[in-house]
Amino acid sequence: MRIVADTTRCVGAGQCVLTAPDLFDQSEADGTVLVLVERPDKDGLEQARYAAHICPSQALSVEDD
Repeated sequence: MRIVADTTRCVGAGQCVLTAPDLFDQSEADGTVLVLVERPDKDGLEQARYAAHICPSQALSVEDD
């Protein structure tokens, strides 16, 4: 499983960073999401799924490899 971010959809709300700061950050240039850990462990996957769920622009997803 891996985290996928669509930076063209990201509005820079930062909910992902607040939810899982070990997995996500924001670009200093435009505030869009940066994925820090593309393939997180089990706990990280749970956090990533929640971050994807609450993302206001639906820019995040967790996909099978």
